[in-house]
Amino acid sequence: MKENIKSIITLTLITLIAGALLGYVYELTKEPIAAKTLEAKLDAYHKVFPEAADFKEDPGIDIGAAKSVLSSAGYPDETIDECLVAVDPSGNALGHVLSVTTAEGYGGDIGVSMGIGKDGMLKGIEILSISETAGLGMKADTSEFKGQFAGKNVSKFSYTKSGAAADYEIDALSGATITTNAMVNAVNAGLEYVGSLAGGADE
Repeated sequence: MKENIKSIITLTLITLIAGALLGYVYELTKEPIAAKTLEAKLDAYHKVFPEAADFKEDPGIDIGAAKSVLSSAGYPDETIDECLVAVDPSGNALGHVLSVTTAEGYGGDIGVSMGIGKDGMLKGIEILSISETAGLGMKADTSEFKGQFAGKNVSKFSYTKSGAAADYEIDALSGATITTNAMVNAVNAGLEYVGSLAGGADE
């Protein structure tokens, strides 16, 4: 009986110590990880909207309303994580940059950043997070695939397996239709949301 009590006490102490150490490590690494994530996101924003000098919050943008906008437009698996106004050195609005997450990836969620000009032009896209199949879905993170979206002014993209013949068409990744569909839906969701913002970017 005494041995059982000692074992229970020992296990309890080990659990408490392990929990305390894990909590300490988490607190120690939380800020550096958050800083690294923010740095990567800002770097992506500058890539998708290179003309912008800075990115600012707009109090008129209600991210909470995005889910309703996307669901009614047919994108229930996409989420707008952030939407900022891209501005020039004088503070004039040039358009928007936003982060979109789609839950339709083959390997899980895919995070995408995109830049959209005031005229509706999609400046470009970058991938913030992805865990698709190597050699197949991971090709979504190549300049060849991402570049298909850049410089296009369309309301909605679609993918094709027979060769893109119009601005709104994207060549599907070979053997990775699910990933292609997820990417197209993520971009379309971003376009839909920015299009829903009254008057676009504020002056």
